[in-house]
Amino acid sequence: QVQLVESGGGLVQAGGSLRLSCAASGRTSSYYAMGWFRQAPGKEREVVAAISWSGGSTYYADSVKGRFTISRDNAKKTVSLQMISLKPEDTAVYYCAARRVSYSSDLDVSFISGYDYWGQGTQVTVSS
Repeated sequence: QVQLVESGGGLVQAGGSLRLSCAASGRTSSYYAMGWFRQAPGKEREVVAAISWSGGSTYYADSVKGRFTISRDNAKKTVSLQMISLKPEDTAVYYCAARRVSYSSDLDVSFISGYDYWGQGTQVTVSS
C-alpha cells in the first residue's frame, strides 16, 4: 500500500499562483509513475499532469499547458505541481495519484490512466 497526502491548496485570485505538493509513504520501494488529477463540481475527474518515474517524460492537459509544471523528487518521495496564471476554471479538488510501474520499459512513461493509489485531495479555489 502507498499513502499519498496532498498539501498546498487554497484560495487565490485569478492570475495568482499556487504550488501543490504530494508526499508518499508506505510501500514506496517499488517504482511509481505519478499524476495530478482534478475534479470540479458536477464534472468528471480529469488528468491535469503526469510524470514518469524517471522524471524524463511529462504530460499536460491542453488546458494547463504553459501554466502548470509537474516535478518529482524520488529521494524525498514527493511530487509537486506548480501552478501559475490561475483561472477561475482551475477551481477544483486536486488529487495526487500513483501508478505502479512493472516493466523497466515503462520507467520513462507518463501515464494518464490506470492509477492505483489516490490521495484525499486538496481544494483549489480561484476567484475572479
